[in-house]
Amino acid sequence: MIFISILLSIAAIGFLCWLLFTLAVFALPFFAGVTVGMWAYGTGAGWLGAILVGLVAAGLTFGLGQILLATVRPTWARLLVAAAFVAPAVVAGFHATHGIVKHTMPSETWQLAFSVIGAVAVGIAAFARLTRMAAPGPSAGQMSQA
Repeated sequence: MIFISILLSIAAIGFLCWLLFTLAVFALPFFAGVTVGMWAYGTGAGWLGAILVGLVAAGLTFGLGQILLATVRPTWARLLVAAAFVAPAVVAGFHATHGIVKHTMPSETWQLAFSVIGAVAVGIAAFARLTRMAAPGPSAGQMSQA
C-alpha cells in the first residue's frame, strides 16, 4: 500500500510540474485578469461581471503580447515584451518549487537553492514556449524580394 502511495505521489508531482511548465506563459495574463476582475468586483460589477471582465482582460493581455512579439522589429523590444511575460512565470516557478521542497528538505539553504533552480528552469521553459508561440517575422530574404 505504501508503494502505491509513493508512486501516486511521484505521478502527482510530475503532473503538477508538467502543468507548471505548460501554463507558465499565461502567468502575466492570469495576473492581469485576476487584478482587473477584482477591481470590477470592487466597483460593483458582481461575480459574473467580474469574471467576464477578468477573462476579457486576460485575453487582451495575451493577445497584445502575441501581437507585439509578432510585429515589433528591434530585438531589444522583443526581449522586453518577452521579459514581461517571463518574469511572473519565474516568480510562480520559484514559489511552486519552494512549496514542494519545503516538505522534503529541512535545510532552508537547500530549499532556497532548489527554489532558485526551479525558478530558472520555469523561466527558460516559459521563454522557449513564448518564442515558439509568436508568429515568425519575415526573413531577410523575403524582404529583399518584395
